[in-house]
Amino acid sequence: MNYPALKYEIELWKKGYIVIGVDEVGRGAFAGPLFVGGVIFPPTTNYERITKLLSYGINDSKKLKSRKRKMLSEIIQKESLAFHISKIDVPQINRVGIGKATFLAMRDVVKSLRETLRLVYTERSRSAQDEPRIFVIVDGFKIKHLKSVGLENQREIIHGDEVSLTIAAASIIAKVARDNHMRRLSAKFPAYGWGRNKGYGTAEHQKALLRFGKTKLHRLDFIERFV
Repeated sequence: MNYPALKYEIELWKKGYIVIGVDEVGRGAFAGPLFVGGVIFPPTTNYERITKLLSYGINDSKKLKSRKRKMLSEIIQKESLAFHISKIDVPQINRVGIGKATFLAMRDVVKSLRETLRLVYTERSRSAQDEPRIFVIVDGFKIKHLKSVGLENQREIIHGDEVSLTIAAASIIAKVARDNHMRRLSAKFPAYGWGRNKGYGTAEHQKALLRFGKTKLHRLDFIERFV
């Protein structure tokens, strides 16, 4: 099996950038919120440090079993310089659409991580002039209207969670958080099987929609055929 690597990150670290990897989880679900994760690993060209990061088996979250994802999520949080997870709830998704909602969450992730970095570097240097240079790598597309970063300091990587360790790490922490959230929501709406399908449009979920109708946690644009 081919695992994500640090090719893009190392190239950017050598140029003096702090790299933020960003990925979303739940974009195509029928129900429940959208989650976006962001991860920053400490910049390094140290072979031992790089080998250690690669040794954990971090991969596209969709290719991992639940127990492995949970274990890796804990490791990622310990090994990262910073991480953040943002959530967009269903009412806002229904109001603005999933595309705009995705960008809102991604911008919030980058903003939060930039603020964390600013605090870290200010404490170290006590000089605002030493604020780090940031580069954002994203699974699939660039983030529009990303304040203080812009499009020039971004790179969209197709299937980024399969090739970039940082993007894959972001997908893992976001998926673990969202899966836990959907299990909690399933206790309130057990008929839809969200503990198993996590809100995606499985046959089980579709049958429940046809039988019981929609809930306040369903995305209206996604379920028009079933209600």
